[in-house]
Amino acid sequence: MATSETRDGVALTNLDEQLFEGAGATKRDLVDYLDALHPQVIVALRDRPLSVIRALRGQKPFMQKNVPKYTPDWVATTPVWSAASKREITYALCNDRRTLLWFANQRAVEFHPTLFRVPDTDVPTHLVLDLDPPEGGDFRSVIAVADLVRQALADVGLAGAVKTSGSKGVHVFVPVTEADTEQVALATRALAVRAEALDPTLATTAFIKDDREGKVFLDSTRVGGASVAAVYSPRLRPGTPVSFPVAWSALADVTPADFTVRTVPTLIGDADPWTALLPAPQPVPAELVEQGRTIPAARAQALHERLRRNHRGEGVDVAGSQS
Repeated sequence: MATSETRDGVALTNLDEQLFEGAGATKRDLVDYLDALHPQVIVALRDRPLSVIRALRGQKPFMQKNVPKYTPDWVATTPVWSAASKREITYALCNDRRTLLWFANQRAVEFHPTLFRVPDTDVPTHLVLDLDPPEGGDFRSVIAVADLVRQALADVGLAGAVKTSGSKGVHVFVPVTEADTEQVALATRALAVRAEALDPTLATTAFIKDDREGKVFLDSTRVGGASVAAVYSPRLRPGTPVSFPVAWSALADVTPADFTVRTVPTLIGDADPWTALLPAPQPVPAELVEQGRTIPAARAQALHERLRRNHRGEGVDVAGSQS
């Protein structure tokens, strides 16, 4: 089999190389997977500033936000101001098959779009909770906490959809409308606290790892300019698993390892289960927004606690979700 070929005008090279250590897949497998699912993947990525994690030969994987200087002029881009780094970042927009194939040839394994579409950078399309198990925790604990989130949503008249993260946890997505970034951030914070309160022996909103006590972490920080692994995105994990949509009723019957770049194309064919599972966009309840105003932001709270403990000479591990 040839190690190079061209598709849609994109030169694809070194296709027989291992994708990354432990991938159980070659670069060709990545290209074939993304090409087979390009209609579904592009629906998830369209008009969203895109960060990718690339796995180049002989290098540690790295996240790329700014497009490189050698990016073809037919790749759509958009400038977005980063308040964190106080500079403008030029992101790619992956809106067509040709661009997706170019990224595949760049050994972009993971695709992390924003929760907004340009030009509406202050209008999130989804509220997201990222559920991350403790070190050594099993997937069943994540499923149990996902059920808590579903109940917390139902209690305020909301509905969401769930997908495996492609790593150890799950992402709960709630399509929303008529809300800005601040309102969605406040509502996400309140939703996490409500889910935690339903069973604090299983779930925690503690941003500091040492304070989680073996519980599943409800990460409410996927807001603002944050990104999240897209549905159908491969992940840099052994076996190259894929973030995959699952019906709530089927969640207890799957594991993240069931969905890989090798298995998913056969599982779904031309279908797009994520689009089918997502409810219609819903207004964000005012009660969630107001409750969120009473809850400190997780990162700010953790920073305050870190400074307090460091002053007392205690080390602390402050980290978000790994899923």
